Amino acid sequence: MTTRLTKAYDLTDQVALITGGAQGIGLAIGTLLAEQGARIVIVDQNPKVGEIAEALGHGSFGVAIDVRDDSAMSTGVADILAKTGRIDILVNNVGIAPIALATEFTMAQWDATLSINLRAAFMFSQAVGRGMIARKYGRIVSLASQAALVALEGHIAYTASKAAVIAMSKVLALEWGPHGITANTISPTVINTAMGREVWAGAKGDAFRAKIPVGRFGEAEEIAHAVLYLVSGAAGMINGENLVVDGGYTIV
Repeated sequence: MTTRLTKAYDLTDQVALITGGAQGIGLAIGTLLAEQGARIVIVDQNPKVGEIAEALGHGSFGVAIDVRDDSAMSTGVADILAKTGRIDILVNNVGIAPIALATEFTMAQWDATLSINLRAAFMFSQAVGRGMIARKYGRIVSLASQAALVALEGHIAYTASKAAVIAMSKVLALEWGPHGITANTISPTVINTAMGREVWAGAKGDAFRAKIPVGRFGEAEEIAHAVLYLVSGAAGMINGENLVVDGGYTIV
């Protein structure tokens, strides 16, 4: 039986574009949104992006795009829109996190981090946002980080890029809200993905977990459920907000 709750979370016939969606948090998001009926478009450089996306059903497909290449971005998004006709949901998830102290951090690392984490998020938002404005509907969720809110040693460019993603999203929320579009961010703590486990292995990870009130790292599915809420019919009044999913790390 259809209830108000199931109807609010029903994404049937909606098209969701997820960057960095072939693994980890992005794939968890795509899987959950597909379970709610959405057609998923995954943008990722994983050579198996096509088969990963197709496995989600609903005519989902994958596109390999180098998000640092303006020409590839423009062509890729145009091809996606030609195939789907529209994007209803955008999840800016792709990101990198080079680790080095500020005195050792290279400009190449800085430029790559800002390009992938921030510039690509804006370019995708702008590219699909124009169509959302024309249709008077859209949902944009960008992945930020707890590192946007508190200092994290060795993450100088990552923290800068994620803080900027939050600020960017607030401007999109202000400018595009009148057109039926919401733009929000989610700031997770360390998540138990392959990358998270690698960076936070051993004693380093144990020490970090001890600072999180709930005593553990997050799971990719928990972030996916947060995204589902923000893109659902239940969250139409949530706009320009940063949802912190960190087990309480930033409150102490």
